[in-house]
Amino acid sequence: MTTLTFDSLNPATGEVVGTHPRQGPDAVHAAVGRAAEAAAWWAGLGHAARRQRLLDYKAVLTRHLRELSGLVHEETGKPVGDATLEIVLAITHLDWAARNARKVLGRRRVSTGMIGLNLAATLEYLPLGVVGVIGPWNYPVFTPMGSIAYALAAGNAVVFKPSELTPGIGVRLAELFAESVPEHPVFQAVTGLGETGAALAADPRVGKVAFTGSTATAKRVMAACAENLTPIVAECGGKDAFIVDADADLARAADACLWGAMSNAGQTCVGVERVYVVDAVYEGFMRELSDRATKVRAAEDYGPITMPGQVDIIRRHIDDATKSGKIVTGGPDSVRAPYVEPVIVEDVPEDSPAVREETFGPTITVRRTRDAQEALELANASAYGLGGTVFSGNARRAMELARRMRTGMTAINSVISFAGVPALPFGGVGDSGFGRIHGADGLREFARPKAISRQRFAMPGMNLTSFTRGPSELERLIRLVTFLHGRRKR
Repeated sequence: MTTLTFDSLNPATGEVVGTHPRQGPDAVHAAVGRAAEAAAWWAGLGHAARRQRLLDYKAVLTRHLRELSGLVHEETGKPVGDATLEIVLAITHLDWAARNARKVLGRRRVSTGMIGLNLAATLEYLPLGVVGVIGPWNYPVFTPMGSIAYALAAGNAVVFKPSELTPGIGVRLAELFAESVPEHPVFQAVTGLGETGAALAADPRVGKVAFTGSTATAKRVMAACAENLTPIVAECGGKDAFIVDADADLARAADACLWGAMSNAGQTCVGVERVYVVDAVYEGFMRELSDRATKVRAAEDYGPITMPGQVDIIRRHIDDATKSGKIVTGGPDSVRAPYVEPVIVEDVPEDSPAVREETFGPTITVRRTRDAQEALELANASAYGLGGTVFSGNARRAMELARRMRTGMTAINSVISFAGVPALPFGGVGDSGFGRIHGADGLREFARPKAISRQRFAMPGMNLTSFTRGPSELERLIRLVTFLHGRRKR
């Protein structure tokens, strides 16, 4: 029987990087079956043994850092330096998850309160079994490892379906894991196109699906998961805003804004796409931004557009923005597939596609606002709510703006810095999805809480959960509750 295959291509050159099998439902079903058996063994090891093996895996990844960054470079086209940074961040998250899983998820005693005075209570978080991870192509190591590392640390086995644009790096991550955990297939990769991911989401033995991709695709994955009531954590991209307050350091703000918008060719879910600048510093900020933008070059400072179909979306948004707004840098001629030069357009109407829809390219729109409050209102007027940035010289106002920004994460006087802090949860609201990876919340996302109560002794005269309960016991309960909760607190 002939096995169907597909090629992964270098988007900059069109050269074949690797050839991989198109694994259909039967192959995915078999992988999940192997994972289910491995999950029982992995969970039975306990936190200490899993910690050691995950730290071994971290060391293996670190020793293969140059190889892995080279493969990411070939499959995505991004510079080797950017690929290296991505993998280093993934390694730090793996380290944090391995070292903190027991503290976050391990069994602990909880207070029972006065009503439960005769009880002992414990809470712990147990593995789900098999976790299916469907990963993206833009950060093919950092993003899926934000689910894989935390799911493994929580005691689950993982079946990973990497993007069909970057399958090689996904396969390599699983192969290297086997060097640290050779006993059972705790972490497997399955390769293929859309049907492969659909089969993974639809398998009833999968305890949870972690998906990263577009909002439209997330809805299809959710529909497949709904057949078995399989829960899902979904990270669906964003249209992140960047606010520049009246007392911001303009040079630093412009530098951060440009990198947040243009790095990885703008193919970053938490990348900068909308910029709102307070009127008092607008002209100064734009001078700083435009001067820096002229020094940034596609194919030198960042790579190509990895997914060919995205070029049409980027071109459409640029055309729309430049018809209604004022070009600062670049324009329609900036699109020279597979590369797009930096594009900055100001005064673009807020209802235009370039402002409302995710562009996922090296483009930004800039708007002048009366004050920081108007900037915040415009930033929040989006269906997306993933990340955001505030630059301000006033620490108190910056924190207030950050807290009120309708996003899962906000960086102050830095850009995308929250992604590099392993203890912070990562995820969005609205069309950006739901659920969290990273941090303690990320560990709990891949576990189920288990509550246990144990009676230590019988409560004299107050057997409330029995048909022998009499009026006197109910009266004692009323008096106790009135004493505990009946007084008005001021």
